Amino acid sequence: MNDLQTIEGGVTAPLGYQAAGVAAHIKVADRKDFALLVSDRTANAAGLFTTNAVAAAPVRLGRERLAAGRLRAIAVNTGYANACTGEIGMANARAMSCLVSDALGIPDAEVLVCSTGVIGMHLPMDRIATGVTRARAALCATAGYDAATAIMTTDTVPKQTAVRFLVDGRHPVTVGGMCKGAGMIEPYLATMLAFITTDAAVAPGDLQTALRQAVETSFNRVVIDNDRSTNDTAVMLANGAAAAPALSPAHPAWPRFTAAVGTVCTELARQMVMDGEGATKFVTVRVTGARSPDDAQLAGRAIARSMLVKTSWFGLDPNWGRVIAAVGYSGAAVDESRARISYGGIAAFDRGRVADAAARDALKAVMSGRAFDVTVDLGLGEGSCTIFTCDLSREYVNINADYTT
Repeated sequence: MNDLQTIEGGVTAPLGYQAAGVAAHIKVADRKDFALLVSDRTANAAGLFTTNAVAAAPVRLGRERLAAGRLRAIAVNTGYANACTGEIGMANARAMSCLVSDALGIPDAEVLVCSTGVIGMHLPMDRIATGVTRARAALCATAGYDAATAIMTTDTVPKQTAVRFLVDGRHPVTVGGMCKGAGMIEPYLATMLAFITTDAAVAPGDLQTALRQAVETSFNRVVIDNDRSTNDTAVMLANGAAAAPALSPAHPAWPRFTAAVGTVCTELARQMVMDGEGATKFVTVRVTGARSPDDAQLAGRAIARSMLVKTSWFGLDPNWGRVIAAVGYSGAAVDESRARISYGGIAAFDRGRVADAAARDALKAVMSGRAFDVTVDLGLGEGSCTIFTCDLSREYVNINADYTT
């Protein structure tokens, strides 16, 4: 949809939302580490959570809360994940929710809490209480950036975006979002928190459909490393504050709305990969000509997961052999005599022919940029898939060697 307008503001760009990001000294002094996002009215809600069998306490509580499809506030702490913390962890998640509901004067059932950080340690509830108090006082309709900053862990930059479009040619509707995530990221949500807001009026079931579709083609197409977190959460709120006609699959503007949600999620996913731990390259892996869409995904994910492929990108080495090897063990159908592998449109391998010296120089030039595409045409059918990923650098090892749990 080419009528989407990118705007500033992140999660507070839509009407009827306030946010805050404050320093509660939860783990590190003098940095924002507690975020609060509040809708002025009860919003319809949808959500998706981690596929990891070891789910953190706030994820388990979040699944309960999202079942009703109604939320008013989301609170996020960094520093401690509140995962693998037993009954105390669940009690602390509920206590954090109560602190927020009491501070805002809203039903406890309309509060979602999220945590991210070190696994296996209990939340410092006195500091969580401080965070709630400070965030309540700092709530503002222009503080989306502060909230995006406060949810960061190993991220180096806040991640937010927003788009606007017209319903029936005259009603502005906005979709905004923020996320965090820089490591332990594999498809199907991993160490990723994403919060999407809209001032459209959308029923919970339809909102869930729109969010699921958007996540499938954005966050679920991201590979930074091969780990899946205990705390992944993607939540969307729709509060109807735009006073536009209600949107549903039957409304002519529904494709615009789903395009807006997809655009926001894709941009946030792109920002996540750009900020991958130690990443120096943003790489878009495109698989075409696969026997089926499932085969394309198998091949694309295998390429993006391969440590050998990712280190070759870091070393500016267009090592097509590692790419075709990854496809070969992916489970996808492949015939190397029909495959073509290119970087930035320049063939490194073409149906049995290898790039000459001049082409290799051009390939290295492509890989010298901050971002490039790797396209693998399997020549077997119509299946295709796009995966967003990054290289693997020495800095990734340094960051994670020093990170507790």
